[in-house]
Amino acid sequence: MSRLFSPVRLGRLDLSNRLVMAPMTRSRATPDGVPGALAADYYAQRAGVGLIVTEGTQPSEDGQGYLTTPGIHTDAQVAGWKAVTDAVHAEGGYLFIQLMHAGRMSHPDNTPHHRQGVAPSAIAPNAPMFTATGPKDIPTPRALSTDEVGRTVADFRAAARRAIEAGADGVEIHGANAYLVQQFFAPSANTRADQYGGPIENRARFALEVAAAIAEEIGADRTAIRLSPGTTLWGIDEGAEGPDLYRHLVAELDKLGLAYLHVMHQGDEVLLADIRRLWSRTLVLNRPGRPREEIGADIASGLADLEAYGQMVLANPDFVARLKAGAPMAEADRMTFFGGDARGYTDYPALAVEPA
Repeated sequence: MSRLFSPVRLGRLDLSNRLVMAPMTRSRATPDGVPGALAADYYAQRAGVGLIVTEGTQPSEDGQGYLTTPGIHTDAQVAGWKAVTDAVHAEGGYLFIQLMHAGRMSHPDNTPHHRQGVAPSAIAPNAPMFTATGPKDIPTPRALSTDEVGRTVADFRAAARRAIEAGADGVEIHGANAYLVQQFFAPSANTRADQYGGPIENRARFALEVAAAIAEEIGADRTAIRLSPGTTLWGIDEGAEGPDLYRHLVAELDKLGLAYLHVMHQGDEVLLADIRRLWSRTLVLNRPGRPREEIGADIASGLADLEAYGQMVLANPDFVARLKAGAPMAEADRMTFFGGDARGYTDYPALAVEPA
């Protein structure tokens, strides 16, 4: 486990350890997408990890899917995030803002403009979504025109620039968990007949264009992407060609010189080994549900350079100190994951522990 606490170079940053706070939606922003008043405290409390990746943050009005998620496309949102980044930096931490376009995983009741969601194709995910008046079926999205796909790439580029204006150390593109980028990958969500549909090279094109645009705008060493190969959430089915799509995608992403690739592992060990071989730079690995006794195993084996953790960091603001001391970990309160106030957000206590 000792390598967990060794420094590592990531892009232009020198991280103090190899532990990452995984992105987690908390739904505590204001109705106009400004990070809530407690967000600065929440992230600053967890600045002991080598890198914080924020909750998914919409790059545009159309990118919002859920209630009270933050954005990074207005002046007020930039100011809200500046308070967060200042607080994290004051504690010696680093923070990447995750850019998340929900695509078809959206409900008009959850967005200020109340418009129909947009997606690669007009195919509903056949799933409910929580709204202010309770769960509702997600309506069929509107298919983006070819020109609109290009404008969405431009939205990501502009959001990345605004994230840097807000003091973020970089951005992570959310290409996982059944949201817009992954919707382009999956034949179950993408039946387009233009250059963004059909063969795997076309279905990977949107992700590559977004990554290239952001890298050009803010620097490749401040640009990252998260992928979840094999995810089957909300009607996503990448088909038999899914693994080959990721092999192509990762090889092409590697040419861009990004700061890191963040993989949310879904169990295909052969594909994961191929991704490690194809990716020549920093690899962050997130294995959901990993038991405490296996923390550090992928770093020790050389499969990953950093490991990402979600609920354990959420419930333990002093996550790194507890690991070093062998102290017990608090359990996350699932009832307070989304929305609400300080309870289950900034009131998890830190232990007074000394490293063993």
